[in-house]
Amino acid sequence: MKHQAPTSKHQKSSNGQAPNTSGKKSSIIKYSHVSSHAWVLNEEPNAPDSTGHPFDLEERTAQFGEAIVRFSKKIPRDPGNNRLIDQLVGCGTSVGANYREANESVSKKDFLFSTSRCVKEAKETKFFLRMVAASEELLVKEARELYRECHELHMIFASMYRKGRK
Repeated sequence: MKHQAPTSKHQKSSNGQAPNTSGKKSSIIKYSHVSSHAWVLNEEPNAPDSTGHPFDLEERTAQFGEAIVRFSKKIPRDPGNNRLIDQLVGCGTSVGANYREANESVSKKDFLFSTSRCVKEAKETKFFLRMVAASEELLVKEARELYRECHELHMIFASMYRKGRK
């Protein structure tokens, strides 16, 4: 199992974490569902031998937010689902936004507050994924995959928060 390299000045390095040895400044990721003339992001791609998750937590949370937005478009709109969709997109994309805010924090207290928001938003996202799965049986498999990724992010941020409070 590979460990995620620290991506902020507030994360302390440890011997168990993999160093960033790619040496690349940035490269281009093209998503398969996007046409060649559409948006292109400048971020480092996953290493060929990785577990499928980028080591950069900012990129991982961005990809998770994008997956939530794409998933929400598959949920049929009706009065019962509209609220679930809005809540899911809101909290699912807030995880990454709050992590970016934590990386720009000016104090340890500010970092801990933003990290605690990541934990709360991830927990809320898991809840709404469960509600969507209960509402739409055809989306259970995809909701379960997103739930697993959200759970991993939740555990990462909870660990960061606990370690920061020490």
